[in-house]
Amino acid sequence: MKNKTPSATDLHMTPEEFRRQGYQIIDWIADYWGRVEEFPVLSQVAPNEVRSRLPPSPPSVGESLEDVVKDLENIILPGLTHWQSPNFFAYFPTSCSAPSVLGELLCAGLGVQGMLWVTSPACTELETHVLDWLVEMLDLPDKFKSTGTGGGVLQDYASSATLCALLAARERATEGRSNRAGYQDKLVAYCSTQTHSSIEKAVRITGLGSENLRLINVNDNFAMLPDALAAQIAKDRQDGLVPCFVCATIGTTSSLAVDPVSEIGRTCQREGVWLHVDAAMAGSAAVCPEYQYLHQGLEHADSYCFNPHKWLLVNHDCDCFYVADKTALTNALSILPEYLKNVATETGDVIDYRDWQIPLGRRFRSLKLWLTIRYYGIEGLQKHIRKHVSLTKLFVDLIEESNSFELAAPPFLNLVCFRHKGDNQTNERILDKVNQEGQIYLTHTKLNGRYVLRFCIGQIRTEEHHVRRAVDILEEAARC
Repeated sequence: MKNKTPSATDLHMTPEEFRRQGYQIIDWIADYWGRVEEFPVLSQVAPNEVRSRLPPSPPSVGESLEDVVKDLENIILPGLTHWQSPNFFAYFPTSCSAPSVLGELLCAGLGVQGMLWVTSPACTELETHVLDWLVEMLDLPDKFKSTGTGGGVLQDYASSATLCALLAARERATEGRSNRAGYQDKLVAYCSTQTHSSIEKAVRITGLGSENLRLINVNDNFAMLPDALAAQIAKDRQDGLVPCFVCATIGTTSSLAVDPVSEIGRTCQREGVWLHVDAAMAGSAAVCPEYQYLHQGLEHADSYCFNPHKWLLVNHDCDCFYVADKTALTNALSILPEYLKNVATETGDVIDYRDWQIPLGRRFRSLKLWLTIRYYGIEGLQKHIRKHVSLTKLFVDLIEESNSFELAAPPFLNLVCFRHKGDNQTNERILDKVNQEGQIYLTHTKLNGRYVLRFCIGQIRTEEHHVRRAVDILEEAARC
């Protein structure tokens, strides 16, 4: 192992050395993308195997970057599950396009802390502008633009957006008195039985508690029943409780089911309940005009979020969170200590995004979003989405032709829920077998008590032959 003993003058990399080492890292990443298909998709290491190969103590003397890259190759790489593999069909995808990675590099290199407008005006204003672009690109209601009472902000993940939405809903419902003794226990939140687990986590964090979260039943397509929601809200009001928050989902995690936002929204509007719409996965599809119907009913929504890092070629973390009226959100999250006071903030003419999120500090996330949109353009992003939808239709056709497998829920966009025609144990065995072999990677869910396999297409490098090969692997596993 090569050690480098820095002097007082060469403790840090010079710009020339950074350029040389940077080329080496970029080359490694480019090579990785070129050979990612060669690796088992699901990491094959045993628990603690990676740690056992790392030194027990940190180096007292700095080491060369060449040695670090060797360990990256020999120790870290075998411990990775390869989310960028064209054979990754698990969970929902994480985009990782080259322009987005370069934007992430710019973010790191500039080292901006964008907590206030004054701490880097371009950081704030680019974010505001790009989020307004997306309102147009996805055909969202104009009320989510920064030119009105609302606006958008970049969060890390949809879970954070949900938490912020619930805090804003609590603020509005209580008029800032949520800490008054006994009042917090009366607040009630609602979602379907298929809604993401981040809702329950949010109600715990905000103090509403899991016992005040109502899980509303769904129809045969796993979408929330609006009549059941209305009946539950009415019952809770009769019991002296305060309904304050509903989460509707455009594209649930298990099956990509779409809740009837229009009907849910009318109930929320009539009852004065905050409506948050989570479109984390499916929202990106609305960049294509043929899928913009997914956003029908958003005129009733108080907040909305989707993740460009799932399907719009932006690497994570990058969640777009919109509010129709920012007042409740900023009232819930704004605290201004003396050391953050400044002239620009006092004028009220600027946005300080620290008031739109949980942490104080924030990264220059909009750079990677900006670079990605400019590199691909709307047409390029549409082509990306449509290609994956087309590949998904191919998979559906192959499953419908199969004697072994059947669809388990209506396929939609880039997700197919299917299962072997046998029992739950057979499906679990098939999934374990294909994942352990490492040629493809899938995950599962349970729908109506049945063990169901999920097949999601979303990686940049996935082509038709990968889909056909995946079906062949599944058929072979079913025969064993």
